[in-house]
Amino acid sequence: MAVNITRVFDLLQYNLENFPKEEFISGKVKGEWKKYSTSHFCETVDALSRGLIGIGVEKGSRVAVMSANRPEWNISDFAIIQLGAYQVPLYPTLAEHDIKFILENAEVTIVFVADELIYEKVKLACAALPHEVKIYSFSPVKGVPSWEALIEAGKAASDLDLEVYRSQVTPEDILTLIYTSGTTGTPKGVMLTHDNLVKNFEKSSVLVPPGLNKALSFLPLSHIFERMIVYLHMYKGAAIYYAESMETIVADIQFVKPNAFSTVPRLLEKVYDKIMEKGKALTGIKRGIFFWALSVAEKFEFDNGSFYKFKLAIARKLVFKKWQEALGGEIVVIVSGGAALNARLCRIFWAAGMPVMEGYGLTETSPVITVNYIGATRFGTVGPTIEGVEVKIAPDGEVLVRGHNVMKGYYNREDLTAESIDKEGWFHTGDIGEMVEGRFLKITDRKKEIFKTAGGKYVAPQMLENKLKESPLIEQVMVLGENRKFPSALIIPTFAALKAWCEKKGIAYTSNELMIKDPQVLKKYDEIVAYSGKEFGKWEQVKRVALLSKEWSIEGGELTPKLSLKRKVILEKNGVIIEKIYTDAADYKG
Repeated sequence: MAVNITRVFDLLQYNLENFPKEEFISGKVKGEWKKYSTSHFCETVDALSRGLIGIGVEKGSRVAVMSANRPEWNISDFAIIQLGAYQVPLYPTLAEHDIKFILENAEVTIVFVADELIYEKVKLACAALPHEVKIYSFSPVKGVPSWEALIEAGKAASDLDLEVYRSQVTPEDILTLIYTSGTTGTPKGVMLTHDNLVKNFEKSSVLVPPGLNKALSFLPLSHIFERMIVYLHMYKGAAIYYAESMETIVADIQFVKPNAFSTVPRLLEKVYDKIMEKGKALTGIKRGIFFWALSVAEKFEFDNGSFYKFKLAIARKLVFKKWQEALGGEIVVIVSGGAALNARLCRIFWAAGMPVMEGYGLTETSPVITVNYIGATRFGTVGPTIEGVEVKIAPDGEVLVRGHNVMKGYYNREDLTAESIDKEGWFHTGDIGEMVEGRFLKITDRKKEIFKTAGGKYVAPQMLENKLKESPLIEQVMVLGENRKFPSALIIPTFAALKAWCEKKGIAYTSNELMIKDPQVLKKYDEIVAYSGKEFGKWEQVKRVALLSKEWSIEGGELTPKLSLKRKVILEKNGVIIEKIYTDAADYKG
């Protein structure tokens, strides 16, 4: 009898029956690939489930996992959820106070940690909790129980019938509690059900092109975006490979030669910047061909005529084939989410024969709300809604969502749930958007991030920031100006590119700290900002900038785990610099 997937763990039996393979889930650790066949993976999951039962895990228990991507993450995930327990993912770089808050708020009793580094953080957080938490480690840590001890205990209890536990789990039961850090306030526990995720990967999977057999994963599984994508790959029968780290991605791509990977726009921007560096280093006819191909790509449309298609075919053969080879040579789709992707960049990747499907969603929506796909893509939008999901734009421009993807609510926070989901079931996203051609959603900004200048004009900073980041000399940027005479920006240069520019201009490069004060460098950034602002209204244009020497990071507290700007933190940390921008421009008349 065919498997009917109504709960996420039904994916395992579904794969055993439909897509058994020798390489189901693989992970790279210290340069070596560890591979699980479908049958070995499922046997290990069941043994771990039985081991968890032996230490008291039951339906409704809360078990946390704090680890980077590796097969053990998935094994523990399935072992937890097929017992009806709630899996609570913890992002590996979370601060100790956030770990303590989540473990206490979710009443977690067991934590799986990746290694000694994470164990030390979790141990300190647990010491301050009012209840006991058992900790098990994936990698060997002296004095810490190994997760393998639970697996061995589970193997010894092989007569325990897991179907008794699975049968008690319904599609409406909670699958996971995901704590969103957000850009302000304490984390909120988002309650997502089995049905939320199953419907999300089923309805999103119809958009996947044929030929997807191998996928590389490097975005964190602790975020719902990558976790859902991995479930989707399993649903489509694809093998999944975890890159060892962000530093090894190039080598891992060359080894796996994936048909797909999911990413955030910043990584695609970096790939593009590296390709451009190589293009600029070319000379003579090769350089001419490179930039001719790029100009062809920038004009890519789905309904271009036959002459354009002829030129594109030449460009692909002479130039873009090498781009494809740099990403393994077998890409059929790249999925982009988490932030707005520059429309020009999206167009170029499509022209290069590597379709980028940009989508949109939140943790609270499981996550996909809309996604572009082959046959229904509009550049500059995040696509049409997936089946079973409705979107409407509120009078103030906020995007509202209703459907099978909307969360059950925030854990133990009925007040916040009532604020986010109205009586008609519409979830208020906090994003501002508009519909293009009646069905394609375009996100323009975050509702809370739009600010008003002293002149009473509204400014949407993300639009400006995305335009500024088109420059290869800009790594990070934040536009600000609440209640000020004009918008200004904090900019962190792409220092490798800045160094190359200085060499070309005959400017002696000393240090990052000194170069951001160099008059010629400052003049260059003023020119970039002026050029980038041309298409915006006069009141929106950035009039002054300050260059910073240190990149914003998750560890530094300026970025969320999803790499969104923590604007309040950045404003506080750079208060003196910001005040100087406006003091120096005291005579500015606008």
